[in-house]
Amino acid sequence: MTTVTRVHAVVTGTVQGVGFRYWTARKADGLELTGYARNLFDGTVEVEAEGPAPAVDALVALLHSGPPSATVTEVAIRPVVPHGDAETFDILH
Repeated sequence: MTTVTRVHAVVTGTVQGVGFRYWTARKADGLELTGYARNLFDGTVEVEAEGPAPAVDALVALLHSGPPSATVTEVAIRPVVPHGDAETFDILH
């Protein structure tokens, strides 16, 4: 059985106004993850992703580069207790 995990990430750099949340949602959907991506007031993007540990790790690796239009300077990751309450990966506004 695969371990379900959840991470909270804050992505810093040129990550707002470049399609980062939508790109993240497409990648998360492809990895069959649940969670969300949203812009924060300080110009960063917050991501929480939950699912099988290998898929979450794959998304975290992708966050370090982002879409071609983004410039990622830092990704701060911390583990979070899995919620198990979502069925989709959402873009929050």
